[in-house]
Amino acid sequence: MSGPLAGLKVVEMAGLGPAPFCAMMLADMGAEVIRIEKPVKAEATDNSRVQVLNRGRRSLAIDMRAEGATDTVLELIAKADILIEGFRPGVMERMGLGPDVCLARNPRLVYGRMTGWGQFGPLAHAAGHDINYIAIAGALHAIGRAGEKPVVPLNYVGDFGGGGMLLGYGVLCALTEARSSGKGQVVDAAMTDGTALLSAMMYGFKAAGAWNNERGDNLLDGGAHFYDTYRCADGKFIAIGAIEPQFYSLLLKLCNITDPAFHTQRDKSAWAPLKERMSELFMTQTRQQWCALLEGTDACFAPVLDWDEAAEHPHNIERETFIRVDGVLQPAPAPRFSRSVPTTPTAPRPSGADSEAILADWGIEIERIEALKAQRII
Repeated sequence: MSGPLAGLKVVEMAGLGPAPFCAMMLADMGAEVIRIEKPVKAEATDNSRVQVLNRGRRSLAIDMRAEGATDTVLELIAKADILIEGFRPGVMERMGLGPDVCLARNPRLVYGRMTGWGQFGPLAHAAGHDINYIAIAGALHAIGRAGEKPVVPLNYVGDFGGGGMLLGYGVLCALTEARSSGKGQVVDAAMTDGTALLSAMMYGFKAAGAWNNERGDNLLDGGAHFYDTYRCADGKFIAIGAIEPQFYSLLLKLCNITDPAFHTQRDKSAWAPLKERMSELFMTQTRQQWCALLEGTDACFAPVLDWDEAAEHPHNIERETFIRVDGVLQPAPAPRFSRSVPTTPTAPRPSGADSEAILADWGIEIERIEALKAQRII
């Protein structure tokens, strides 16, 4: 493997959503990540090829209920730089793999924990999903149209932005500190905390009196006529984001908008009627016609592309923003590096496909591996 994290050894306790996303990002950057997961039944259908979040790492299937399984995992953890787990608080402890046990075996270990509510607090042990975590952090309330209910922003905000990326940032921060102090530590990454952090700019705007609690009435929430999406004559959509005065002026010029009513850009009382007029304007041509006029200019314009169209856009093609791995279209690793360029990710592996190879590579003797097989631990 190549990439800026080449040489880093990570143990991932398989889970859902944000923790695998974090592990994928680390593997994308060259870290050796081994994914420890439950054995699957022999008759189970293998759909690993399309499990994009599992790409770039090998799979070790261990029956954690079997006697001796915990000791095996601890042997691997003893040789790792980072451990990632995404269970509810207390689950790892019940498996005998809590922070105290793991750090006793490996004092330099960075122990990354990913949860929705965090390791402590009144809700810490409650079930939940992305929508719940972003709700109590204030973010969900802010997303949506004026007078309508909040809009679910897929699971980008909690699971991935405020979750997996926050965990990735946290474990690499802790790893940097461990390399100078010689001591590992626990990273408590909560999606509620991460979502709140993503809202820092809005809290600043609110403190300055430039943001209010009404959906669809603010600069960046679709309230402004110069920051919104519009339907075109062919039923497709475009996105306008001309916030700065010079970009807004260029938008008006290119669209041949000369009415003085548009010159008071920041007058909120005029936003609604001006939006109606812009809606009428953009309905006069197709999306492609607007692209021909506005794309690539400083008018802050882009077509709203679907999943298939995005991969075919010339900008994304030239930058290789999307790749195919084993025939499956998916986003390429990001960001880019000038020297330590990561290799193309490998396809996700079936559960347990690499169990023996991983154990051997991580220093477990062949006799021990055979014994683990005989005991059906692996």
